[in-house]
Amino acid sequence: MSAVKDCFEVTEKLYQLVNRQPEDRDQTVAAIETLLEMREKLLADVKGPYTEEEKQLGQEMIKRNAVINLKLRSLKEAIQKDMTSLTKKKDSVDKYVNPYASMQMDGVFYDKKN
Repeated sequence: MSAVKDCFEVTEKLYQLVNRQPEDRDQTVAAIETLLEMREKLLADVKGPYTEEEKQLGQEMIKRNAVINLKLRSLKEAIQKDMTSLTKKKDSVDKYVNPYASMQMDGVFYDKKN
């Protein structure tokens, strides 16, 4: 099989993976990383001249890659949003458990009556 066809197959798997709802986000991210690494290695082997079939596969890969990029951006934003909310929740719990931890002591008054 040619490198273009191999690359197209990996791109297709990646396309299918990002278009379905993930059951477990951690496993999905790991699978995406694996497929991206495989595709990166295959892209290094892709060299011209190309047949008409390979040109069509290349055009199809470009279209699918645009969709993949959009889905990966939305996944990244969802992860960042979850991380931000988790940090806020942690700060809120810490403030509830110890409300005086963040207080600053600006000065201290000393009484010298003795």
